[in-house]
Amino acid sequence: MTVVLAFTIAFAALWMAAPVAAQDAPPAPPDIELPVTVIPGQDGPTTDDEDGISLNIDLGGDEDGAVPSESVVLIIGLTLLSVAPSLVIMLTSFTRIVIVFSLVRNALGVQSVPPNQVVVGLSLFLSIFIMGPTLQAMNEEGLQPYLEGELDQAEAYDAAVGPLREFMFANVGTDELELMLAAEDSEVAPDGPEDVSMSALVPAFILSELKTAFIIGFVVFMPFLVIDLVVSSVLMSLGMMMLPPVFVSLPFKILLFVMVNGWVLLAETLITSFNTT
Repeated sequence: MTVVLAFTIAFAALWMAAPVAAQDAPPAPPDIELPVTVIPGQDGPTTDDEDGISLNIDLGGDEDGAVPSESVVLIIGLTLLSVAPSLVIMLTSFTRIVIVFSLVRNALGVQSVPPNQVVVGLSLFLSIFIMGPTLQAMNEEGLQPYLEGELDQAEAYDAAVGPLREFMFANVGTDELELMLAAEDSEVAPDGPEDVSMSALVPAFILSELKTAFIIGFVVFMPFLVIDLVVSSVLMSLGMMMLPPVFVSLPFKILLFVMVNGWVLLAETLITSFNTT
């Protein structure tokens, strides 16, 4: 053990006394010169890598940029599709029609006949029929000139929204419009319909549609309410307490609605209730 310890100490002393070999410094990286390209109109040179990839996005359809390219038209189309449900509900006759049809279904006493898909589908196609002249005017005055490059985006929007504003002004209520104008707290009072902003016109139009729809629904409800009252009185006089009056009055309400051709009469009333331009 003593020999091993002495040998270890001697080896360590020799190792510490030996000169430490200098490590070689890493070679300096070679100088790389990139090709320099001077672009007219810029202050300094820019480097251009021959293997680089450049990406150019062209939003113009022609050299002058007058006609929008297919990319711009596609973006506009996708944007319109994303907001189309809100526009259809809020800016057209859809709100009044679907509310009236829903009230008529409740007045009949059947909650699922006709189904929601039928009610919404019929309301949608009646709205397209009523809004047909307005949509055609918007297409001719705003969309087609923009696609042909005759109008820019701002001018096309002003031209397309004009027929829609005329339709909403023809069907908006005076009280609702005055309410929104007063709530807008504008410093300058509008001199005419063209000075009323869309932010005030749209909610006033929606409130007017709700009011008109409930008025029509009230008128439709009254004959069915009379039938329910008569049936309830007859059942009470006969002492038939356990028989639900709705179960007895439902066939009579359906018979009355069919005899007066209720769906056609209701659709005609809704169509004629709008002031189209």
